[in-house]
Amino acid sequence: MANEKIIKQKEEEVNALAEKIKEAKIVLLTDYRGITVSDVTNLRAKLRSSNSEYKVIKNNITRRALEKAGYEGLEEKLVGPTAVIINSEDYLEPAKAIYEFAKDNDFYKIKGGIIDGKVMTAEEIVTLAKLPSRETLLGMLAGALLGNVTKLAVALDQVCAKKEANA
Repeated sequence: MANEKIIKQKEEEVNALAEKIKEAKIVLLTDYRGITVSDVTNLRAKLRSSNSEYKVIKNNITRRALEKAGYEGLEEKLVGPTAVIINSEDYLEPAKAIYEFAKDNDFYKIKGGIIDGKVMTAEEIVTLAKLPSRETLLGMLAGALLGNVTKLAVALDQVCAKKEANA
């Protein structure tokens, strides 16, 4: 009886995690060895501000949930202590937060993950995390466009001034 109850409980846990993985924009697998409780608390607070979920889940449950969600290629990453970060709204902010945290903590490593339904390596995730934020990119684009519009306005003003001087 107790075994059936435990098995059913684990099945429910796998099903719930698989649903979250299917709906997620990003799922990150990280190795959290060697970090303190206060470090994890700070990281969780930072991730919570971007509506991300940080959980330590048994590797077998994570493996089964990934399989149930239809993802392959991350099985070999599920060795040792693994924390799972999930966000169903945005993939850039959690990736940046984990990358910045891993830079400051030598032992904390990104193992791999899933971004927008694509299995990614740790290197690909780090490359994505190094990109400027969407707001920064939009600001850069606006600045570039504004610079060109300003140059055009100056050129048109010069043409008008030259025509007025000749008239």
